[in-house]
Amino acid sequence: MQYWLMKSEPTSYSIDHLKRDKKTPWDGVRNYQARNFMRDEMAVGDKVLFYHSSTEVPGIAGEGSVCSAFYPDPTQFDAKSKYYDSKASNEKPRWFLVDVCFAKKYKEVIPLTRIKNDPRFSDMLVVQRGSRLSIQPVSKKHFDAIVKLAEHGR
Repeated sequence: MQYWLMKSEPTSYSIDHLKRDKKTPWDGVRNYQARNFMRDEMAVGDKVLFYHSSTEVPGIAGEGSVCSAFYPDPTQFDAKSKYYDSKASNEKPRWFLVDVCFAKKYKEVIPLTRIKNDPRFSDMLVVQRGSRLSIQPVSKKHFDAIVKLAEHGR
């Protein structure tokens, strides 16, 4: 099993949306490294930290899991989609996604500032300067520490 942090702007798709929908395709990713994580490394059952980005208080809002194998992102074929890619075809798709299922919404968002100020997370990718990747691997020790922080505040 692997662990991931997946970012979404809450005005576009929040942990509340995922809680309501139970499952969502993680579409619209147009970064090759993030795409490669979904295509080459994610597996059904992997755990996900759901991160709210580009908001007043960015941070981890809950948990999910990867609940499908990768498959072509259909938005790349839709000329009306902002994620349309004219170089993609059904025979040679360029972009892939996985489905993410809801697991848990935290009582409170764990703010990025709190994570940055906690020495346990000093080597976590999300706190590294210039780390803007929308999908990031997370170590088991970091995942477990975030869960503990969400449950017990420490």
